[in-house]
Amino acid sequence: MNRIFSGVQPTGNLHLGNYLGAIRNWVALQHDYDCIFCIVDLHAVTVPQDPVQLRAQTREVTAAYIAAGIDPERCVIFNQSTVPGHAELAWLLGCQTPLGWLNRMTQFKEKAGKQREEAGLGLYSYPVLMAADILLYKATHVPVGEDQKQHLELSRDIAGAFNRRFGVEFFPLPEPMIFGTATRVMSLRDGTKKMSKSDQSDYSRINMTDDADAIALKIRKAKTDPNPLPETAKDAEARPEADNLLGIYAALSDLTRDQVIEQWAGKSFSTFKSDLADLSSSVLGKIGGEMRRLLAEPGYIDDILRRGAERANAVAKPHLQEVFDIMGLLRP
Repeated sequence: MNRIFSGVQPTGNLHLGNYLGAIRNWVALQHDYDCIFCIVDLHAVTVPQDPVQLRAQTREVTAAYIAAGIDPERCVIFNQSTVPGHAELAWLLGCQTPLGWLNRMTQFKEKAGKQREEAGLGLYSYPVLMAADILLYKATHVPVGEDQKQHLELSRDIAGAFNRRFGVEFFPLPEPMIFGTATRVMSLRDGTKKMSKSDQSDYSRINMTDDADAIALKIRKAKTDPNPLPETAKDAEARPEADNLLGIYAALSDLTRDQVIEQWAGKSFSTFKSDLADLSSSVLGKIGGEMRRLLAEPGYIDDILRRGAERANAVAKPHLQEVFDIMGLLRP
């Protein structure tokens, strides 16, 4: 069976964009693929983290996976740092990765900004760790957002370079899986910016832990212009806030954007927002309630992560041993 690997950073405030762009799709994939879903805490520490918050946020992401419908008995759920093979393989692959490839990665430039000289090595080299995450399990498919396509292409380049360097067909070249409607959910306060965990405005995003009342309030306060809803897709594209809400409605209702535009063309935002609030609350309200219940039982979450790490290590260790053998590293 084909294998999927994907993960989310435990940086807090999981939101509607994380759900629609990733987690919801994983729930569907678990029935047709061998799925490994990670909480990538080693990626999180490429920037400073509060240790207490990091532990709490690792449990929060785990709770989100389960509350959304990922079955921990069917899928492997674990946090990255509990499988040493991720860091070990990242070093081995880093030794095969030209600096020129990493210099092309745009996210380092965006995240480091003007403080590039003070940025840590991990922030620069984490695309190699991402490649190691995927290749350690010989994953064949990786669900990614548009903003991660470049890093997956690097993973394919690294896998191919390793195979050519040692004359083997060891690592598969992982294929991207990019899903359709609302893969990019934008801020409720600015339709030109992606919905973000770091946005300081509470009304800019719907958190996965929000209850139904909070979700409804945020939808009502979402920024819109005074005109009726767009009547064509071209009109919607010129109105980013309206287009964003239409995309969210489409994703939550399993309709196409065109179908939603046709349904609501020319109607008032007040009625549309009321329906969207009800729809959002019916989906995310239940997930938020289950997350809160799970987070009240940290021992249960830790047990899932512990068992997941055992299962992940059982897959990872033999693959890493083969890499050692291929590269000529003696294991007496």
